[in-house]
Amino acid sequence: MNNEQSPGQQPAAPGEALARELRVGVVGIGWAGQQHLKAYHDLDGVRIVSLAGMEQELRDSLQAEYAIPNAFADWNDMLDGGGLDAISVAVPTFLHAPIAIAALERGIHVLSEKPIARNAVEGQAMVDAARKAGRVLDVAFNHRRRGDIQALKQVIDDGGLGRPYYAKASWLRRSGIPTLGSWFTNPELAGGGPLADIGVHALDYALHLLGEPTVLAVSAATHSELGPQGRGGGNRYTAQATSHAFEVEDFASAFLRLEGGRTLLLEAAWATYRETDDLLDFTVYGTDGGAELKVHGAPFPPVGELRVFTDKDGESADYVPTVLPGRAHDAVVEDFVTAVRGGAQEWATHDGSLALYRAQIIDACYQSALEQREVRL
Repeated sequence: MNNEQSPGQQPAAPGEALARELRVGVVGIGWAGQQHLKAYHDLDGVRIVSLAGMEQELRDSLQAEYAIPNAFADWNDMLDGGGLDAISVAVPTFLHAPIAIAALERGIHVLSEKPIARNAVEGQAMVDAARKAGRVLDVAFNHRRRGDIQALKQVIDDGGLGRPYYAKASWLRRSGIPTLGSWFTNPELAGGGPLADIGVHALDYALHLLGEPTVLAVSAATHSELGPQGRGGGNRYTAQATSHAFEVEDFASAFLRLEGGRTLLLEAAWATYRETDDLLDFTVYGTDGGAELKVHGAPFPPVGELRVFTDKDGESADYVPTVLPGRAHDAVVEDFVTAVRGGAQEWATHDGSLALYRAQIIDACYQSALEQREVRL
């Protein structure tokens, strides 16, 4: 792992990529980018060769910590330097599409932070680029890798609840706008507010738990009540502060009609008057049982409160499943590396289409809220 690679070396051919270490780079050095760096560093056969980020002091510190040979202020320079098999994209949402497409066109596999892009149009362009290049495009939905969500998934898949017919998923904050005046509050940079930021996580794990049902129609509403007044910005959530006005929602709710007559209620809030601790939750009702998952102080507790409600011989047989902590970004990055090592046949199944579907649903929710009507997909 100490052999130096030439900065101008081209990405490996499919067979070659399976036979040697993977050379990876990370674009973005905030919290998410640092999770990717740590995860790559902990994997055998993977070498971090490039880093790109605008904050020089932090960039220099991370470069030294992980012994990264190349560091850049501009992601274009990183891609032009060559020598990369794969990259992680952990930057503001408006940059996801241009960076991912530029990398894919160079034959570089891409793992992007969520959401896939500002909207489904950009997401489709990313998926098209991945398919044309024959390279992996994955999007980091790390919360589906929580141990409690995986435990509930097993209960549902094993038929423990019968046929689920109603579910509610939410991520709610009391004072969690990611820095008032940052890029997060500008729709041209972020694509939306909490629905696009944390609501997409709730949407992802909900559809994952329910077995990826088709969404037939959505009816949504958005509210912007606290952010425009300068309220709801907590110290715990950080982003580079600028002078952007608050032009997105701070609360959103959506009613989703699913195939088979099932329904899903989705809620996402950066700021609303509720209990202090953030809440990530999921409730599901089935023909033979129900379940509730509540993660107070989300996303930091490794295990939330999971309960299953069911009957046996006409008597209550409620129970608390055994739950182990999940691996979050570590698992996401490991799965990405496994896909890259899987060769061309595996690459074709990792084209970003699942994340694109999430973007199409979020777009329909915003359209519904704007036009105050149900929108069919």
